[in-house]
Amino acid sequence: MNQTAIQDYYPDDYAHCHGCGRLNKTGTQLKSYWQGDCAIAHHKPNPAHTGGVPGFAYGGLIASLLDCHGTATAAAAAYAAENRSLDSAPFMRFVTGSLTVDYLKPTPLDTELEIKGTLVEIAGRKVTVVLTLSANGDVCAKGKMVAIRLQQ
Repeated sequence: MNQTAIQDYYPDDYAHCHGCGRLNKTGTQLKSYWQGDCAIAHHKPNPAHTGGVPGFAYGGLIASLLDCHGTATAAAAAYAAENRSLDSAPFMRFVTGSLTVDYLKPTPLDTELEIKGTLVEIAGRKVTVVLTLSANGDVCAKGKMVAIRLQQ
């Protein structure tokens, strides 16, 4: 993808997250991209993310991917709602207020995963996002997040 990832717009002070921080060299470094009315990310888990059953991802990885993608989706949606580019000031950064995850089927390790986030609502500093995590076109997990905008 030629587009810059949402997380790559985060200022250095906010770029250390294990899941999506570009400055965390041992982290997952998830990259999310705004695609009009939703955000999309792709990630291929490594074998270290094995769950209780060999060949499948552990639930913590799935929750982490949904978490980081959810806050990125919230940021991109908030910028879009204000007709602003992701690199415009004042800077907006979101943290997780709540995250629910429904695990629907085992998530394989040996394939690229697609994570999709869609805006539900913006209400003041709160942004609600629904999330899906799919493997080979099959939805393996769903989530719902309320992300909270940090005060500057």
